[in-house]
Amino acid sequence: MMKAVKLPISILDLVHVVQDCDLNDALSASMELVQLADTLGFKRVWYAEHHNTPHLGASATAILIARAASLTRNVRLGAGGIMLPNHSPLHVAEAFGTLARFFPDRIDLGLGRAPGTDSMTAGVLGRSGSDPDSFIRNVRDLNGWFSDTGVAHSLPVNGGVAAGTRVPVWILGSSFQGAAIAARMGLPFSVASHFAPDDLHRVLDIYRSQFRPDAPTAQVDRPYVMAGINVMIAPSDNEAQSLWTTAQQMIFDVRSGQRRPLQPPVASGALPAHVHAFAESILGIKAVGSPQTAARALEDFAKATGADELIAMTYAYDPADRCRSMRYLAGL
Repeated sequence: MMKAVKLPISILDLVHVVQDCDLNDALSASMELVQLADTLGFKRVWYAEHHNTPHLGASATAILIARAASLTRNVRLGAGGIMLPNHSPLHVAEAFGTLARFFPDRIDLGLGRAPGTDSMTAGVLGRSGSDPDSFIRNVRDLNGWFSDTGVAHSLPVNGGVAAGTRVPVWILGSSFQGAAIAARMGLPFSVASHFAPDDLHRVLDIYRSQFRPDAPTAQVDRPYVMAGINVMIAPSDNEAQSLWTTAQQMIFDVRSGQRRPLQPPVASGALPAHVHAFAESILGIKAVGSPQTAARALEDFAKATGADELIAMTYAYDPADRCRSMRYLAGL
């Protein structure tokens, strides 16, 4: 049978803590998830970076990647992403160069311009600033450190362990500015449409229309888009919609300032109308339902965006429900 969804699909993991569990449980579930993704044939598993968030275990992204890579054989592992203003670019080059040497041809580096946290925590991290010029300069330096010469673009500093590893660099973003930077640098673009649906098509138009394959930093010869989509697949539409209420509660908690672990699902339609409306305004790009319903949603999204690849985000109270959803997703 021909697959309904013909694009490569990858997985994004924030290592969520669920109600009545702790960070050790979240980390264990995350590593079980990546092993399942490996056996099911997903293209990548990426880990995000967040700080001062007690119910997320995705903070030390490179360490998560190292552990996941040691437990798997084929799936690519990456940062989705490293929030570059929080870090010394040379340190990032050395960390990901080391990963690439331990796990050749399996490591990706997605770079973001946001801090992934609040302003106070960003200061504790020693944040270096996020203006476009400094970000572009740092990405150019990383490109140089990963190149065969191993020398930064802006200063005569050698990347040592990073030299010659050619780690693929991606730009992450949801805004016009992020799209323009990715285009200007000739880099693949991972668009955060799973939580930033507004202006998505305009963002993609900017990326594609301004793309420069001749840029010194270019790594692809044409625009390449990986688009984020929320996914929850269950045997029936009703069950999937009920499980989806965990994600709806989560995003409303973010808005209201609550710091709760992922909450158990409730019956579909049981959430207050204002919670449902807000959640759908943020997480409205989704494939939630039975395998047939989800396949249609994924196909429609792929056609509407012209994406080259999709990356799925699944919020689930029970890790078994997330694993089941992934099995369905792999079979679409």
